[in-house]
Amino acid sequence: MTAAGPGTDGVLRFPPGFAWGAATAAYQIEGAAGVDGRGPSIWDTFSHAPGNIQRGDTGDIACDSYHRYRDDVALMASLGLNSYRFSISWSRVQPAGRGQVNQKGLDYYRALLDELADHGIAATATLYHWDLPQRLEDEGGWTVRSTAERFADYAGIMAEALGDGVSRWITLNEPQVAASHGYRTGQHAPGVRDSAAAAAATHHLLLGHGLAAQALRSTLPDGAAVGITLDLHPVRVLGERTAALEQAETVIDAELNGLFLEPLLRGSYPGAARPELVPQPPVIAAGDLELISAPLGFLGVNYYAPVYLRAGDADDLRRYEEPSGSGVPGVVAYRPEPLTPMGWAVDPDGLYQLLLRLSRDAPGLPLYVTENGRAAEDYVDPDGEVNDVERVDYLHEHLIAAARASNDGAHLAGYFVWSLLDNFEWGWGYQKRFGIVYVDFGTQRRIPKASARFYATVVRANAVPAR
Repeated sequence: MTAAGPGTDGVLRFPPGFAWGAATAAYQIEGAAGVDGRGPSIWDTFSHAPGNIQRGDTGDIACDSYHRYRDDVALMASLGLNSYRFSISWSRVQPAGRGQVNQKGLDYYRALLDELADHGIAATATLYHWDLPQRLEDEGGWTVRSTAERFADYAGIMAEALGDGVSRWITLNEPQVAASHGYRTGQHAPGVRDSAAAAAATHHLLLGHGLAAQALRSTLPDGAAVGITLDLHPVRVLGERTAALEQAETVIDAELNGLFLEPLLRGSYPGAARPELVPQPPVIAAGDLELISAPLGFLGVNYYAPVYLRAGDADDLRRYEEPSGSGVPGVVAYRPEPLTPMGWAVDPDGLYQLLLRLSRDAPGLPLYVTENGRAAEDYVDPDGEVNDVERVDYLHEHLIAAARASNDGAHLAGYFVWSLLDNFEWGWGYQKRFGIVYVDFGTQRRIPKASARFYATVVRANAVPAR
């Protein structure tokens, strides 16, 4: 792959053949929750339980992309995108997570693939973006091994049905969040608060990846692109690097990043992570780690913000400080301003450093930024425009960071902005808008924002203007 490079015209170029796309997730945009045989997922159950979601919002309708996918594909084509990352609703194609296949669900995804192909847009399909069929959760969910086995069955079904129309397959999206938020803190579906359950879910999600990748490769042609997407967080230390800060940095990096990267790349769990977070036998069976660490076709990287640490007192927290979560005394986490409406810091250098680190840790492995973006306080102005200047600046700086990383040796093959559309933002409901296209949820009208126009100029030039 030829690296990006700075031009004499003041722009940073990306490699030829670079994938330019936008990303979405099924439960966040499709709606049609009870339509055409779709079964309930854990997010249907979780969002309908009082108190779980801001304002009681649900994904029942969301962006209604199940009925409006043609309009959404036309929007992508108008921006010049050559790739689209979407996820498949497992319970739409296999309502109980096992057994009988719902043909109408398969027909929907086949129609989406055909529409994408008609517009020259390559499909990147994510098999699992957190919406486990509720029937499988009732049987133990990701805390039990059988869910990983059912996931492999589902992967084989999808490869057989849609394999000729998908350019890249992503097995799992952010398994760290699925395990920690879904089974440890209960912030996400299925709302379990149990450390042992989260450790078991960690291993079974990774095992599910290994089994699903095996099933995909046994059905798809040789050389099919099969990977996984992780949310990764550089850890930054402010001030003098004391022994306590270095210890906390090591622990947090192991738990947020290494707990999933190391099994995938090295076939082992990190020794620096706290024991209660690390899967142990009998959850780990003979041969599991060899299966999990089978070579990846690519790695998807979701990047939003680093973790920041400094010396401090967890019993006397200042503004924007919180316990570090490392178990190391005398260390706190903090959030440097400016912050997005999600409370996340804006740090494009973190993306640069992360891409270079991954290229050192896994030389030659293609990397895709599969999510990157920010929430903003978007509104339609009196002229009918959405001038999201904060998002334009955010994308500009992060695309510069991505181009710099590519120029400096990162094996970066593509970038997918999060998100194509304003959508159901999990526990925040419809309060937080991430889209480069504004959605009026009452009418379902789509309005491309200033960020969409900016992104289209980058895509068409395959280059980003330097600051």
